[in-house]
Amino acid sequence: MAHVPHEPGDEVDRIVELEQEVDQLKDAVASHAVVDQAIGMIVALGRVAPDQGWAVLQHVSQHTNIKLRNVAELILIWARNGAMPNEIRVELEEALERYGPTQIPGSDRD
Repeated sequence: MAHVPHEPGDEVDRIVELEQEVDQLKDAVASHAVVDQAIGMIVALGRVAPDQGWAVLQHVSQHTNIKLRNVAELILIWARNGAMPNEIRVELEEALERYGPTQIPGSDRD
């Protein structure tokens, strides 16, 4: 049931609460976009399916103890300027070996 303000202070508290919720939602949307872009990079460069790209990202995050969103940001930075921390590179290569590459449909490779 929705909170109905009865006092002016209640109204101010509710506005602050809603502003915090909006900020959290904005952060979540931005984070989701970064993760999706990183998965796209992994899919394109690693020739893996999107679900495998997600698994690669999770693998790197878990094995480096770096938040998934931060790993995604590092992958996007790498795509722009070629710089990637060695720890991330090693885990990314290992994960790509584990999850891919997939065969491109219509190719002659078996």
